Amino acid sequence: MKKTIMRTWFFAALILIMGTTMACGQEKEDVSWLIDVLKLSEGSVVADIGAGDGSISLALAEHVGSEGRVYSTELGADSVEYLREVVDSAPVSNVTVLEGHPTRTNLPEGCCNALFLRRVYHHFKDPAAMNESMWQALKPGGRLAVIDFAPRGGESGDPEGRATGDHHGVTAETVAGELRQAGFTVISSEQRSGRDVYVVVRKPDDS
Repeated sequence: MKKTIMRTWFFAALILIMGTTMACGQEKEDVSWLIDVLKLSEGSVVADIGAGDGSISLALAEHVGSEGRVYSTELGADSVEYLREVVDSAPVSNVTVLEGHPTRTNLPEGCCNALFLRRVYHHFKDPAAMNESMWQALKPGGRLAVIDFAPRGGESGDPEGRATGDHHGVTAETVAGELRQAGFTVISSEQRSGRDVYVVVRKPDDS
């Protein structure tokens, strides 16, 4: 019995370690993809909308350098406090933490060369309002990238249903379509192997 319990704990720990390793590997791939598609270089200003634990914000802060800036946003006082603690304890001085809002970024107007959202877009209950806010935060010619996942079942016809049950997620076609309606030009839109969704759009130069 004791051996059985130990064996169960061993396999549970192994699965957890493997899952964490795979997640870290995917995050590194996503960081490289973001740097490429958003055309980020030293001095770029980029916003991480819904930054979570701040790991991608910190990786990009190193890439854009001391002359660049990363705005890192989260919802709710507790999440913002945690994010700020993470950033304050990191060896960076070019990350600004902001509290976001469900329908607006709370970013300064025209502040960014680029914005991105990783597994966040499907949570928007009013995507039109948020897309307008992101448009306002981008400089003309700026780029926006969305990383998300498609639902296992059919896609919800109502944005409020995209964060629950079998409808959890959003398709590349929907993301691209809604951003196009907001005035963006779609650069690329794809669903890769599995459910991963990657969309890149651009704010026109004359906007």
